[in-house]
Amino acid sequence: MTIMETLTHNDSFFESRDHVSHSSNDGDIFTSKLPWEADIAAGIYLLVIGVLSSLGNGYVLYTAITRKKKLRPAEIMTINLAVCDLGISVAGKPFCVVSFLSHGWIFGWTICKAYGWVGFFFGCGSLITLTVVSLDRYLKICHLRYGTWLKRRHAFISLLFIWSYASLWATLPLVGVGDYAPEPFGASCTLNWALAQQSLNGKIFVIAILFFCLLLPTAVIVFSYAKIIGKVKSSAKEIAHFDTRNQKNHTLEIKLTKVAMLICSGFLIAWIPYAVVSVISAFGNPDTVPIPASVIPTLLAKSSAMYNPIIYQVIDYKRPCCRKDNSLQKSNSRIYSIGKSIASDE
Repeated sequence: MTIMETLTHNDSFFESRDHVSHSSNDGDIFTSKLPWEADIAAGIYLLVIGVLSSLGNGYVLYTAITRKKKLRPAEIMTINLAVCDLGISVAGKPFCVVSFLSHGWIFGWTICKAYGWVGFFFGCGSLITLTVVSLDRYLKICHLRYGTWLKRRHAFISLLFIWSYASLWATLPLVGVGDYAPEPFGASCTLNWALAQQSLNGKIFVIAILFFCLLLPTAVIVFSYAKIIGKVKSSAKEIAHFDTRNQKNHTLEIKLTKVAMLICSGFLIAWIPYAVVSVISAFGNPDTVPIPASVIPTLLAKSSAMYNPIIYQVIDYKRPCCRKDNSLQKSNSRIYSIGKSIASDE
């Protein structure tokens, strides 16, 4: 029986349970509202996802440490993504796994808020990193003059911005602007979306979070790749007149862009269902979303940290040059499909 079947097989469960609402005071909000078998299935699922994500992203960081050449700008962004994904897996998932297997959040309010901060901090960091990567791809493909201007120091400036941005928004709920609270199903913690229905300040906070930490970055990503697709289609004939070196460089940039698009797509596909449920909880009628249905987007979002190393591996295995290298060379290059850039980056 799959997790989806476990969560949905009992119709009477949907009829008798509460629905999505952070503000419900009925019973213990830290007690799971799911049946035991669903909690066990979700706990095992997250355990597997956490182990695979930790191994995959740990390998990305290991190859970065053992690499002799200094990292290029795009590679630095790749490493930053791995740090975000590893942070979520190591600092967050163990608490959620234990809580699911214990049929409820067992760590109290302080750890609940800390867990919410960790998830939001690294999740926001991942999305802003992907936004920076999309802008980098946009400049290199659509505005070559500006693209060649980007140097290694600009990557570190971008890192400072990414972590400052994520820290700001993740910390606001800890100082009284917004709040963290248990998820509707009781075994995890996140932003208290129900604040939007409780006060004007709560509504302003939730709208600001949705705009600056979801809609704006997503719009930049979509704009960047839409422009890239248009540029590639319109310049096909022009590329044919390039010399061999420029054609090779352009082809590499296009391949790197495709990888970046895959990573962004995977992240957004994983998080958009969760965002939709959160918006309903904040501005709609929370009772329209059954609790067993609300846990599925949460599990999907928590699996996003596992995608990137898989994408690096799959893309790399398709590259003939890697199959010609020895095993050590392949090991050191495999996870840099998104990061390898032409020499002009420097």
